[in-house]
Amino acid sequence: MLKVVFSWILDEAVLQNFVQEFPVVVLLLIIAICIVILSKGADWMIDGVVHLARRTGLPRIVIGATIISLGTTTPEAVVSTMAAWMGNPGLALGNGVGSIIADTGLIFGLTCVVTRVPVNRFILNRTGWVQVGAATLLVIISLGALASTPDGPVLQRWVGIIFLILLAGYMYSTYVWARQGSDLGVEEEAADDSELMGMGKCWWMILGGLFLVVLGARFLVPSAGEIAHRIGVPDDVIAATMVAFGTSLPELMTAVAAIRKKHPEIMVGNVVGADVLNCLFVIGAAAVVRPLAVPPNFFSFHFPAMILILYPFRAFIFMNKDGQFKKWQGAWLLGVYLIYLILQYVFNVGTV
Repeated sequence: MLKVVFSWILDEAVLQNFVQEFPVVVLLLIIAICIVILSKGADWMIDGVVHLARRTGLPRIVIGATIISLGTTTPEAVVSTMAAWMGNPGLALGNGVGSIIADTGLIFGLTCVVTRVPVNRFILNRTGWVQVGAATLLVIISLGALASTPDGPVLQRWVGIIFLILLAGYMYSTYVWARQGSDLGVEEEAADDSELMGMGKCWWMILGGLFLVVLGARFLVPSAGEIAHRIGVPDDVIAATMVAFGTSLPELMTAVAAIRKKHPEIMVGNVVGADVLNCLFVIGAAAVVRPLAVPPNFFSFHFPAMILILYPFRAFIFMNKDGQFKKWQGAWLLGVYLIYLILQYVFNVGTV
């Protein structure tokens, strides 16, 4: 029974075969149900994070950067690792890089455009450097592989091992930084005077919410893709949009819930943490299972797009001395993402 459940959640082919059996009306109903599940799960997560932060004294941005981002990226890491094991290692690299671009460009950029987003300088001046540093290291190692084997650059297992070691160091460092800057972080976050939950209920809300968000995302994306296919949307457009959207849907719904509940700092932590984990965890774990080939379009298109989003984001953290991200900064990130998305289809440079 468990094997069947996990195959439905983790195996793309099983999900695609599942949705192909239904008429459009049923697919629309599935999408509607998934949206409700996603919304409720995200609400539970945010409530759990807020009360866990009050219980432990940790800043919400740190919980978003660790617990929430780890929860939203773990299913993706499992899917990518399974894909590498089953002979499709390229999917892992595409998932990791594509999610970094979508998380920072689409989710963070859009959030900055529609609402005020705080800059927790103590945390972001540390985790932000890890975010950019991990992505830069990925590009440098890939370029080194290209220089040594121009016909077939590959990220070897030792790269995955290094990334996983760095991941462990990052998780520990984040906890240390959180303790060092807890007073600063809590002071910058909006107060919450609601009745305090018990510790057990906090974890139940967070983990239960994560499960609902992941479950809803896994069924919504193939259902929407199947409808698009039936109404004649080209396969490459579906791939360029649905794949990137699907990998970042849990982070997107978390961001929406955080904004609605007036805790945008949780979104900031989730995006930054998810970027680090997509590089070190998703790509690292998959590379350990099987070496990852780096297609040519990553050097000419996907890596440059990632750099054009992450380095300005790092600069924005440094620039915002008043403690707030600006709308034009969000517009830059969102604009780069939209151009990246459009160019994938117009020039058929390959999808991630």
